[in-house]
Amino acid sequence: MSSQMLAESEGLTIGGWEFAKEISEWIEIVAIAVIAVSVVAGFVSGLRAVRVGGVAVAVEAIKRPIGRGLLLGLDLLIAADIIRTVTLEPTLENVTALGLLIIVRTFLAWSLVVELEGRWPWQLEQRGRSRSTATSGSAPVAERSESDER
Repeated sequence: MSSQMLAESEGLTIGGWEFAKEISEWIEIVAIAVIAVSVVAGFVSGLRAVRVGGVAVAVEAIKRPIGRGLLLGLDLLIAADIIRTVTLEPTLENVTALGLLIIVRTFLAWSLVVELEGRWPWQLEQRGRSRSTATSGSAPVAERSESDER
């Protein structure tokens, strides 16, 4: 193998991917942007809801978009950490740190699901509530039509 080909191939070895480092940094930037936009969206919807339904409705209107944005942001941060650890420095110490980060972020995600939906992620949804109801906060179509008839 010529020295030029060897030099070109060295850039593709595990531990030398600048490309992977840049991708993981961009994923982290996207995660930060997702979280920031969800906070702004949450407060905008909260301001709208406080005029219509009061403070209690506004708090729920703020919590949902922020919680969803945090969940997505945590998932993106985990992806960035995995890319960085696996491609740049796959040492036992870094893989252990990655494992601990994933455990902490998974616990945070589960806590957010409990806060938003009132159940653990692995539990079935409560009877009478569809997934769209849990995300939109409105009554199911069947319940709405029954109450309209009364």
